Amino acid sequence: MSRKAKKQSAAVAVLFVFLAGQGCRFLPWSAPDYVEEGIACWYGDPYHGRRTASGERFNKGKLTAAHRTLPFGTIAVVRNLRNGKTVKVRINDRGPFIGGRIIDLSQKAARKLGMIDEGLVPCRIEVVKWGTQ
Repeated sequence: MSRKAKKQSAAVAVLFVFLAGQGCRFLPWSAPDYVEEGIACWYGDPYHGRRTASGERFNKGKLTAAHRTLPFGTIAVVRNLRNGKTVKVRINDRGPFIGGRIIDLSQKAARKLGMIDEGLVPCRIEVVKWGTQ
């Protein structure tokens, strides 16, 4: 490892120790294995064709989702904790913005989880691949 790389690694380590000592909450993508549990909801027809926060058009028939902080392009597995069904989604939007909810799924993703009729279900999110945006 070069001298410059060693200095950069040491600086990053010092920064993390400092932030941890200050009680700062790390962003979710700073952890190598990100898991989150909470309530999932879904969205469909009223938003179909509108632009998402990432700039692409929302398609209710794609396996996508909105999350408040995960980088765009992140691939996550969402598990419905009521029935055990899972779906793999790509984060392309921001939300949900209602307290207690952690992910807003496309209609197709919600259908695969068997949650269309319920609307809200307890879920677990596990990141499979980090996005770059």
